[in-house]
Amino acid sequence: MKKNKGLKIAIVGATGLVGRTFLKVLEESFLPIDEIRLYATERSAGQFLEFKGTKLIVENVKQADFTKFDVALFSAGKVASKEIVPSAVKSGCLVIDNGSYWRMHPNVPLVVPEVNFYQALRHKGLIANPNCSTIQLVVALKPIKMKYGLRKVEVSTYQAISGAGQKGIQKLQKELATGKTENILSKHPIAFNVIFHSIPSKYNFSEEETKIINETKKILEDKKLKITATCVRIPVLVSHCESVSIATKEEFYLEELEETLKSSPGIKIIDEPEKEGYPTPRLAEGTDFVYIGRIRRNPTEKNGLHLWVVADNVRKGAASNAVQILEKLWKENPEKISNFKSLF
Repeated sequence: MKKNKGLKIAIVGATGLVGRTFLKVLEESFLPIDEIRLYATERSAGQFLEFKGTKLIVENVKQADFTKFDVALFSAGKVASKEIVPSAVKSGCLVIDNGSYWRMHPNVPLVVPEVNFYQALRHKGLIANPNCSTIQLVVALKPIKMKYGLRKVEVSTYQAISGAGQKGIQKLQKELATGKTENILSKHPIAFNVIFHSIPSKYNFSEEETKIINETKKILEDKKLKITATCVRIPVLVSHCESVSIATKEEFYLEELEETLKSSPGIKIIDEPEKEGYPTPRLAEGTDFVYIGRIRRNPTEKNGLHLWVVADNVRKGAASNAVQILEKLWKENPEKISNFKSLF
């Protein structure tokens, strides 16, 4: 791939919440785009979506010819990732997949640009986008790990309902409008409530909690990291919040640690609690930063630290992270976009 050649991009799952956000983020990007085409299931095909003032028709993904594209951005769910991604990669098209199916595959890099972009350079035609909650967590953890080391991480997430896609937003909005429980995602209402993600059985972690634990270890390349998670959904449309408790290997001074975070890519510090200055979901919405506040010691733990971490789950937690991977490839190693040995 030469820089004087524009990119031909396919978006698979274009009508979903993340798919539509791909379009918005690409409009804001510096990437040179020669062509962009949209794909979804047969049920969603025929719709029109706008990109830079032009209406684009959504095509049936079963008819997609991936030999015509340099890159495909996927956000179409596990089944589509499992069935369609291999053929796209074998066609010579780089896939950046927002789905969970390939994330823990040993030969698929799981990438957050601010944290482990070097892994993207080792791709074999497929790069996985991490879970939305994992992305903001590892952006916060990486600079601390590099300077002080990590001994233990405990995270509780307060996740916006848009993490469940358009159906999650529909559930909250309908319940607020009607006062009746929408039997989507959970038998419990989300309006004026807090609910858990699906839990397989008693005494077990939810799938969401397991994702955060396993993905964080993979991204930070630390299989022995002591990390645990508790995840709930809250009645907020956009932006996930995380209460993060950390134990470092080395001693730290809070002022120095704050400066370390402040100077790290992708992070903004908002920490003036006496003035009600702290990250909130509404502040993070529509941005691509990971916001950190409520920095303080945990007096019950040696080298213990508490952080409050907030980010827009649809943008930085999904669409923007994928586009940022592509932007960094284009800027630093454009040949890696099309020159690869296929995983499949």
